[in-house]
Amino acid sequence: MTRIAANLQAVRQRIAAAEHAFSRVPGSVRLLAVSKTWPAECVREALDAGQLAFGESYVQESLAKIASPLLETPAVAPIEWHFIGPLQSNKTRQVSEHFAWAHSVDRLKIAERLSAQRPAVLPPLSVCLQVNVSGEASKSGVAPAEVRDLARRLADLPRLHLRGLMAIPAPSDDFAAQRAPFAQVRELYEQLRGDGLALDTLSMGMSHDIEAAIAEGATLVRVGSAIFGARPVSG
Repeated sequence: MTRIAANLQAVRQRIAAAEHAFSRVPGSVRLLAVSKTWPAECVREALDAGQLAFGESYVQESLAKIASPLLETPAVAPIEWHFIGPLQSNKTRQVSEHFAWAHSVDRLKIAERLSAQRPAVLPPLSVCLQVNVSGEASKSGVAPAEVRDLARRLADLPRLHLRGLMAIPAPSDDFAAQRAPFAQVRELYEQLRGDGLALDTLSMGMSHDIEAAIAEGATLVRVGSAIFGARPVSG
C-alpha cells in the first residue's frame, strides 16, 4: 500500500468514526481529496486507491492535470473535478467547461457567467454558495445575512444546480470553537431548505476539523494535507 493510499484509508476511518460518534448515517459524508499543488502522479495514487472526487483551486494547474494521460480512467468511473478556490471572472469559462462542481460561488456576477458559459452538452454545473462565516477580510464568501437572497437568485439560473453551502471558518484547536461556525452554516442551510430550496450539500470541514464539521451536519469534507501531506510553503 502506498503512503497516499494508507493516508486515504486513515481519513476514511476518521470519517466513519465521526459518523458513528455523532449519529450520522454511515456513508453519508463524502470525501473530497484536495489535490491542489500536487502533481498528477499523486492524484493517480489516490485514484488507484479508489478516490474519484478531487478538489482544485488554481485553474491553470488543474487544467493540466485534467488533461494528463496519467489520469485517464474507465468510462464507468471518471474523475469528478471540484473547483474550490476563489473564482475570478476571467476564469469562469474554464471552470464551467471542465469541472463538475464549483464550491466557491459568492457573487451573482460569477454565477451568471458560469451559467451562461456552461456547455449545453454537459449536465448543469453543481455549485455551492460560499459563506464567510467568520467574517474574515482575507476570506472569500458572502456574509451570512446575504445568503438567503443570493441563494434564491442562484437557484433560478439555468445550467446551474445549487447544491448547498460551503464554508472555511477561522481555524481553531478547540473542538467547541470549531463546531460553532459550522453550526451557524448548518442553520443557514436549514433555513434555505425551509424556504423550499432543494439543497443536499454542506461542504465544510478540512484535515484539522473533520469531526467538528461532521458533528454539525457536513455532507462533504475537503481534505488535503491528511491525504497528500504538508504542502510546500509556496503553495
